[in-house]
Amino acid sequence: MSTSRGDLVRWQFDLTWALFEYHLERLEPDDFLWEPAAHCWTVRPGPAGTWVPDWAQTEPEPVPVPTIAWLTWHIGWWWSSAGEHLQGRPVPQHTEVAWPGAGAVTIEWLRDLRRRWLGHLGGLGDADLDRVVAYPWPADAGHTVAHLLGWVNAELMKNVAEIGQLRLLRAAR
Repeated sequence: MSTSRGDLVRWQFDLTWALFEYHLERLEPDDFLWEPAAHCWTVRPGPAGTWVPDWAQTEPEPVPVPTIAWLTWHIGWWWSSAGEHLQGRPVPQHTEVAWPGAGAVTIEWLRDLRRRWLGHLGGLGDADLDRVVAYPWPADAGHTVAHLLGWVNAELMKNVAEIGQLRLLRAAR
């Protein structure tokens, strides 16, 4: 049996997404902004009526505990960035990706990002996987589209686990 690299990456993505759906289906609006610790990162109402994520150019020490709101915004930012980069478009700054808000609107936003990502994956052939890309690494790192796809899967898996753990902790209270 032969499996291409693209097939393996897609299988891993689908597995991770299935785990995410388990939590997305169970998230309540109040889960998003629940602060699990005094030292946390979240999203806050901004002056223009949008949500503004907590942010630092260098990661603080100790690292703040993120809220589900911050994690879902973070997924939206890096995933949007990866998709734009694959399409040859400029990567948005973190301030250019707005969090939609607590509840169903964010869940649908994430599902839409998944649909768009699947469209990107569907347009890639095995030869495309060897093309060198400069996101999220420096241009001279020599990483390829295959690396980018693997990074998206790893980052999504990590964020899904964090969201799931926060949801379970809040429910246990």
